[in-house]
Amino acid sequence: MTCEPGESVGAFLCQAGQMLRAAAIENPRLEARLLLAHAMGSTTEALLRDPRAPVPPEAIPRFRAALAQRLARLPMARILGRAGFWTLDLEVAAETLIPRADSETLIEAALEAGIAPRRILDLGTGTGCLLLAALSEFPTAWGLGLDLRPEAAALAARNAARNGLNGRATFAAGDWAGAVAGRFDLILANPPYIERGAIDSLMPEVAVHEPATALDGGPDGLDAYRVILADLPRLLAPRGLAVLELGEGQGPAVAALAEAEGLAVMGLKADLGGVGRALILKLSEKPVGGRDSSV
Repeated sequence: MTCEPGESVGAFLCQAGQMLRAAAIENPRLEARLLLAHAMGSTTEALLRDPRAPVPPEAIPRFRAALAQRLARLPMARILGRAGFWTLDLEVAAETLIPRADSETLIEAALEAGIAPRRILDLGTGTGCLLLAALSEFPTAWGLGLDLRPEAAALAARNAARNGLNGRATFAAGDWAGAVAGRFDLILANPPYIERGAIDSLMPEVAVHEPATALDGGPDGLDAYRVILADLPRLLAPRGLAVLELGEGQGPAVAALAEAEGLAVMGLKADLGGVGRALILKLSEKPVGGRDSSV
């Protein structure tokens, strides 16, 4: 296909689409529209309405710079500075993992459980996506989000304000839940779960541009689960639930670790791709190691 010459919307979209396709980037036409709409301060719908409209001169260098970033495999969300998650619009930055649709499975699992949490804890909060999505669905709840990086906690706080939830959410920097006291009705976590040796084989958008601390789960991918699961018995309310995101095939291993800590597995919910993504846990009614973990 030959693109028409000129500086119209259609010409730029055609040229960019061909370049993105040659770089083996999926959905090249859609991505071209997103980049051009971003550079013009417009919408993709507006671009399609009038493909012969000229691109404003001041938008052309912005578009070319954004296209160059995407060809270098910088994630689209980082170029746009935002990402959608659940019903939220979230700011993203280099310090945090970009929210993904797979993680929405945790919110679906919590809703399907039929609970009405008053206190929610989000471990490794990143952008705050899980906590804020939960708060949007449980209007009487309050939540605490923790992240190892102060920059991530600050970003999550901005996202709470961006979505009108700042009055019900608190964010802080902390090493998992080591400094947290009290019990929570719902605990959410999307910990790093990629095996360290497999990170370099991931797509460049992830391996190169996502923060390593949000990916590296240690030699077997389970390091973070060991820390989190050891704390859950003291953090979960008697009728509370914990919902943890898993990597593909990790269900049996994480379930075994959970049961060894006095937790009972309530289920494993699959994402839209059929991957067991959300492990649902509660306190076990059976004593573990001579103590009753349910109280």
